[in-house]
Amino acid sequence: MFVDTAKVTVQAGKGGDGAVSFRHEIYVDKGGPDGGDGGKGGDVIFYADGGLNTLVDFRYKPELKAQDGVAGSKRKKAGRMGESLRVKVPVGTLVKRQGEIIADLTWSGQEAVVARGGDGGFGNAHFKSSTRQTPRMAELGELGDAFEAELELKLLADVGLVGFPNAGKSTFLSVVTNARPEIANYAFTTLSPNLGVADIDDGSILIADIPGLIEGASEGKGLGDAFLRHVERTAVLLHLIDCYSEDVAASYTTIRSELAKYSPELATRPEVVALTKCEGFDDEMIAMQTDALRSVVAKGTPIYTISAVAHSGITDLLRELRRIVVQSRAKEDEGEILEEYSSTITLSSEQLSEHWEVTYDEQQKVYHVAGDKIEKFARRTNYDQFESVNRLRDIMRRMGIAHELSRSGAVGESMVQIGDSQAFSFVEQ
Repeated sequence: MFVDTAKVTVQAGKGGDGAVSFRHEIYVDKGGPDGGDGGKGGDVIFYADGGLNTLVDFRYKPELKAQDGVAGSKRKKAGRMGESLRVKVPVGTLVKRQGEIIADLTWSGQEAVVARGGDGGFGNAHFKSSTRQTPRMAELGELGDAFEAELELKLLADVGLVGFPNAGKSTFLSVVTNARPEIANYAFTTLSPNLGVADIDDGSILIADIPGLIEGASEGKGLGDAFLRHVERTAVLLHLIDCYSEDVAASYTTIRSELAKYSPELATRPEVVALTKCEGFDDEMIAMQTDALRSVVAKGTPIYTISAVAHSGITDLLRELRRIVVQSRAKEDEGEILEEYSSTITLSSEQLSEHWEVTYDEQQKVYHVAGDKIEKFARRTNYDQFESVNRLRDIMRRMGIAHELSRSGAVGESMVQIGDSQAFSFVEQ
């Protein structure tokens, strides 16, 4: 079953909580804090597997969850890190979050961290200092990234076949490659994309055949609009037109119009045009159809006349396609076309912005503080521990947030909420 879109819930692991513990040994008075740090939560990692060609597995497994980190323990023992979840996807898979591309897996073995596990919390041994001999606080582990990921598969082929239904695309693919698509003398025989490798001289090209397009395909009519994404990455489009068409020029312009409506960039892709099923035409008729095409095809675009059944004109056409593919892929290798996407969607601790802002909610009577760095500290604060909340207040003072809250009218009993964390009083009560 061919499936090229899917939605999955991605959940990275939660970081383990830090431990509050003190040494308790015979003859050792006031042994000091020895609570260990929590382990980091596991990441969710997608990697491209060249042996896959469908996203069907995700229809039956819509939740992907990595392992949580383990809490720290006494004797400064750090918790075990959560095991990352490695998920294999087909080559050509896009991963999106709220419509934004966060990973584009374009070669076999490529991998990307799409959801990062939460950091583990520090144990109380971390907070010991000359002025704080018995810290009774520890941090909570952070939650891992969690969101609904949209997966979209775009087949990676060298040549994309486009044209009206029953234009001979599947027959052409079956003749020049090892693919065996369904072939019949009626429209929409092809219901899903097919791939095949065509050998020519000392090389080969990968060809993708998609369901036929009709007028209005870019607006959802017919089948082709659902699969046009599979020719977006191709180096060249092979536009096949039935030689028996009453108006080959109109057939050509209709498909070109649909391509431009779907993707203006796709409409600028290198193109080769071929008249198919020419075995039943004499030279005069073929010349007439070719001349009609030349009146609408862009200057310099190659036009071939072929017969897949009679194997006529196939070799020259494949050679031209391979020449364009080699030329196009060379540009990609130089970095002129290929665009890299970030393989991770979260900020590391070193990248967190220290910028913050304070707003006041008149209705709820709460001061809201927003900012990457301060929100990270707030998420790791255990609000059930008196010393932990006081530490957060100290951090706010050092960052200048407490001063801004005072200027905004906050007093001791005023409630402050940092990000989505629990609200607490501005000053210790």
